[in-house]
Amino acid sequence: MSISNRISALRKIMEEKQIDAYIIPSADNHQSEYVGEYFKARRFMSGFTGSAGTVVVTKDQAGLWTDGRYFIQAENQLAGSGIDLFKMGEEGVPTVEEFVKEKTPVGGALGFDGRLISALEGLDLARTLKEKNITIKYEYDLVDMIWKNRPALSEESAFALDIKYAGESFESKINRIREVMRKNNASMHVVTTLDEVAWIFNIRGNDVSYTPVVLAYAIITLDKAYLFIDENKLNESIKADFAKFNIEIKPYNDIYEFIKNIDKKECVMLDPERTNYSLYNNISDEIEKIEIENPSVLMKAIKNETELKNTRNAYIKDGIACTKFMYWLKNNVGKIKITELSASEKLLELRKEQEGFVDLSFETIAGYKEHAAMMHYSATEDSDYEVKAEHMLLVDSGGHYYEGTTDITRTFVLGELNNELKTHFTAVLRGMINLSMAKFLRGCRGYNLDILARGPMWDMGIDYKCGTGHGVGYMLSVHEGPSGFRWYIVPAKHETTPFEEGMVITNEPGIYMEGSHGIRTENQLVVKKAEKNDSGQFMEFETITMCPIDLDGINPELMTQREKDFLNSYHKKVYDTISPYLTAEENDWLKEYTKEI
Repeated sequence: MSISNRISALRKIMEEKQIDAYIIPSADNHQSEYVGEYFKARRFMSGFTGSAGTVVVTKDQAGLWTDGRYFIQAENQLAGSGIDLFKMGEEGVPTVEEFVKEKTPVGGALGFDGRLISALEGLDLARTLKEKNITIKYEYDLVDMIWKNRPALSEESAFALDIKYAGESFESKINRIREVMRKNNASMHVVTTLDEVAWIFNIRGNDVSYTPVVLAYAIITLDKAYLFIDENKLNESIKADFAKFNIEIKPYNDIYEFIKNIDKKECVMLDPERTNYSLYNNISDEIEKIEIENPSVLMKAIKNETELKNTRNAYIKDGIACTKFMYWLKNNVGKIKITELSASEKLLELRKEQEGFVDLSFETIAGYKEHAAMMHYSATEDSDYEVKAEHMLLVDSGGHYYEGTTDITRTFVLGELNNELKTHFTAVLRGMINLSMAKFLRGCRGYNLDILARGPMWDMGIDYKCGTGHGVGYMLSVHEGPSGFRWYIVPAKHETTPFEEGMVITNEPGIYMEGSHGIRTENQLVVKKAEKNDSGQFMEFETITMCPIDLDGINPELMTQREKDFLNSYHKKVYDTISPYLTAEENDWLKEYTKEI
């Protein structure tokens, strides 16, 4: 069935259900960024394969909203579908909410699957649409009615994350959450986001590609906990450990009825941004709700000493693989056939050689020449470029190791660059270095520091349409709130919390020139305390990524001495850390590519 036929079939059902506009988000029942195959309804209905986007279908128009990372990709994939592209954040482009309000008639109905929309978003829509007397029908999964060969829910097994990796027992984590519950006079806490459930209970799984989580919900009371999960996913050892701590296992979907039947005396603590609209509405109006950010969000983001030690080791392993890849690429390009896909496969092969490697942390982005201008380009057999001994190859990749999750981008120079490309390469590097060297007072947020990274690009009148960095989970989601770098606030991104010691954040400025080239250089930062004096507590960053930055792209004349000193110091550390794991030939090469400039 073509995309246009799917839209037509949906409109027919909308008419039967008396629905004027229908929203199809990218989420699952847990408001996840990346979702399992079963939940890829937006991709099924639009043909757009990016990770972020929302489709809205009305009687006479269909639109897809996505952000700047995907504008080029979305334009290509939506061509001929009858679905209009709405470029989020661009001047004059309405939001989904504004569009729905305008297109839905007075007294009409808006529909969506309430499990896929957060309570906060659903409540905001209800308030916005009230003045037009528009009702919300959230009980229908209309896409399911036309998706004939829909994939089944994942049945992959879960596994326990050993204390030597997690650094804290699930008992301790649950007790810390109970302390927050008591402070808020709550008797029950609902947790539905997959990475938080995985973190709290020290379990991991394979229910979502590239994100080692398990489909599950949790409810924590002051003396008991309930885990709503397919019991077949848990081995006897995990069940026994949970039973000792009074954790009861219940079927995955039973949470909806369970919530309906809780005692009216309960006081429920939940996060309306991280709880779905259906679940929220299943809680009786007679029950008191404490609506705050889930305490596990910040707890999870502040890594403990074991997690930090392990993560540094993970970056050494990842650095070995990425450095060997750089050596292989630069020494073989033009001699053997290399394509974007085969380069990605080679990097995966090198990661698999590292002890404790589990999986990629996202689909590798390997973009040659103008493909690199698409921030989240994904090579296919149809688009796969052959990589030649000229221009540049951008590779954004990462891995899950038992010792942590990694994310690194390098842009590799494969031939002589003209002045413009070298100037752009150097500007991106300078931005990354300037943010790495930041020293700031505790309480600063990402939007206080973002200009340090963008400054060299802004000086040239160039910007990039995405954030500069995001938090990273510990063998969890590669994108983790609640902190990050961006010059403006996007509430849905959950990245405006002040930086705290132990947070792990990416630093990845870039330049993307459509039809020409893309350049990104990304290192990982750990937030640390610096000195404390009369001015307050100062903070700084520690760089933990260990892989050379391609000297062939740099024009040192455009760099300050301080920037060159940082790069030279960084490259010395890379050499000292990685060289013991390399062959003699690789070592000689690395010495050249980490030399002082």
